[in-house]
Amino acid sequence: MRLPKSLSLLIPLTLFFSMGADATDLPTIKEVRYEGLNYISPLIANEIAKVQVGKPLDINRVDASVRDFYAQGYFKDIWITEEEGILTYHFIEKPVIASLIISGYGAGKEQQQLDKEIGLKKGDVYDENKIASVRRQIVRLLETQGFYNSVVEVKTEEITTNALKVTLEINKGENIIIQKANYYGRDNISISRIEAATANKEKDFIGWMWGFNNGKLQINELEADSLRIRDVYLQKGYLDADVSAPFLKTDFTTYDAVLDYHINEGERYRVSEVEIILEEDVIELEKLYDELKLEKGKVYNVSKMRQDIESIRYKIGDLGYAFVRVTPDLDKKQESGEVRLIYYVQPGGKVRVKDVVISGNSKTLDRVVRRNILLAPGEEYMMSKIKRSKNMLMRTGSFESVDIQEERVDEENINLLVKVKEGKTGEFAFGVGYGSYDGLMGSVSIKDRNIFGTGLTAGVYLDKSEVSTAYRLNLFNPAVFDSEYSLGTDVYKSDYENYDYKETSTGFSVVGGRNIWEDLDLTLGYTYQKTKLSNFNSKELEDLYRRYYYSGTYVKSSVIPGFSYDNTDAYLFAKNGIRVLGNIEYAGVGGDAEFIKYYGSYNYYKSIEEWVDIDLIFRYRARAGYVQSEGYLPISEKFYLGGINSVRGYESRSITPRDKFGLRIGGKQFFYNTVELSYNPFEIAQMRFTGFYDYGMIGNRNVNDMKRSSVGVGIEWISPIGVVNFIFPYALDKKRGDETSSFEFSMGQRF
Repeated sequence: MRLPKSLSLLIPLTLFFSMGADATDLPTIKEVRYEGLNYISPLIANEIAKVQVGKPLDINRVDASVRDFYAQGYFKDIWITEEEGILTYHFIEKPVIASLIISGYGAGKEQQQLDKEIGLKKGDVYDENKIASVRRQIVRLLETQGFYNSVVEVKTEEITTNALKVTLEINKGENIIIQKANYYGRDNISISRIEAATANKEKDFIGWMWGFNNGKLQINELEADSLRIRDVYLQKGYLDADVSAPFLKTDFTTYDAVLDYHINEGERYRVSEVEIILEEDVIELEKLYDELKLEKGKVYNVSKMRQDIESIRYKIGDLGYAFVRVTPDLDKKQESGEVRLIYYVQPGGKVRVKDVVISGNSKTLDRVVRRNILLAPGEEYMMSKIKRSKNMLMRTGSFESVDIQEERVDEENINLLVKVKEGKTGEFAFGVGYGSYDGLMGSVSIKDRNIFGTGLTAGVYLDKSEVSTAYRLNLFNPAVFDSEYSLGTDVYKSDYENYDYKETSTGFSVVGGRNIWEDLDLTLGYTYQKTKLSNFNSKELEDLYRRYYYSGTYVKSSVIPGFSYDNTDAYLFAKNGIRVLGNIEYAGVGGDAEFIKYYGSYNYYKSIEEWVDIDLIFRYRARAGYVQSEGYLPISEKFYLGGINSVRGYESRSITPRDKFGLRIGGKQFFYNTVELSYNPFEIAQMRFTGFYDYGMIGNRNVNDMKRSSVGVGIEWISPIGVVNFIFPYALDKKRGDETSSFEFSMGQRF
């Protein structure tokens, strides 16, 4: 006889104790055996049981051992028998999850995140309590996503003895939709400004459309929204603002909700005085005052105060002080609406970097991250290098986010904790578009900016339209053997139906580089290209081109020294910084073409969010070039404007000087620039709206022989298939004969 899930010995042993036997009458244990044991080894079982062979049976020890075995979580039933000094543990083990299927939750990253959260996997022991816990956990996760009254059903099917197929069928509940949000007491701050900061907000009129607010309740963010609203008021000078806890009224028959806040705005304060009190004389105070944005007479802004605190920390941190403490003190005078701002600054001690610890890089090799960190072990700490290191890592395009923290080791040393979140570096992209000249356009590309985590970039590209076909294969190593040198190569072939002829080019290029400073590289490249012009629109055109500009198929062999400078803060949507490129192409190192071409570009980015309180970026881009013949300058090596990469609103390469016969002959010099404002109205979606003005000049004798300009709007979107640009331009000063366009499309571009 046995008692399930409890200690039970054979009846004779039980009677033996009931008759009052003492310890001297207990059998001596000669051997301990285990039957039905698969999950743990007999050696481990001995460690758990702790039954001593050669000594009388200890009933208390046996009882405790059974409890210890149950605590392992592997067993459904345990009982014990004793016969002639042989103590035998009998086990019935819980079944194993041989197959686990979760349906109804999501796919891809959603499924991976769920697997990570619930901690249930194939090979685990099937335990009713754990399964019940997993069900509750899934329901809680769905609630954080806005799904309420969700149901998780568990189905089991025996595959083999002690092996189960477990299916978790998830039936997502309903979303609570915030149909109305009320901000009682709000007078001086717009609702749009408040809701730009909150996670829970009123449903937009077209909330079902991607990129607009759908009004879904995010319950885990609800309490924090009150603090976010108060922070908005603090940014506008309302130091006494009080925001109530949110009150949510929900109709569970329709799952519609109304969200209420009660706000007491209070008075608006201006800064009457700013004072910095430095505990130790480590820097001139004037250098700190010069960096402050929140000055006397300005409306108090908690965001600018935080920036000033960081500015003070950075200034002193660049002197080797990693743990600068800046404590603000606000002395308010409610009757006058003024606040005196005092910063108490404690520099601490100077420190050096002991080690750089990298985490979060499941794919990228440590050395790839480390070579972009400007502080190495043994160097004196410098706070500005932390920010510049973040920017360098973000510019690689391999990371979604980068965080670098200082960890104190002792009074004189710190570790840098570099935490990265890897982004999507591999892309299979395809797209379609339409242009009035190019017709239907399509593109397919396979690209990876971080092959096998090495930091190498490789890509295969195919672009096809009604007038062009282009193939390209490239490979780029930004740090050969983790050195300061880079190396890249391109192999390409293109066919382009120009307005008057077909241009076919085949070639390759090799470019080596050397990093001089952290943001500056010098490059030297070589290009070999064979070009042929054919399929002229008419025999007369071909005769004219041959007579004046075209000498048949030509070969270009050129060397191209150049430089690049880039201190921007992101690869795609940079908010601050500049990018400058320049090169000189010397054609005539063999081949037929002989010319010198000078080219330069300049990009400037400046976030003006702190001035206008919205995510607005000012961008300026300029391009310039000049080419001079040194013997033979092919017509296809001259400059042409128009298209998505220059003066938008005009067809690609359509802005070009013409000769007395009306032939398109290109320009020897050009200048193009554009001014843009880029706005992101969404907190999560990586989509920006742009407004722009383009102006370009091109000519042979003078750069301003031809002048064209345009305005327009556009959409930039980091989509699941890559970066997509939709441009809606309007040509301002088109002339008779100009080829214009009102819509342009591209993939993979960056401003």
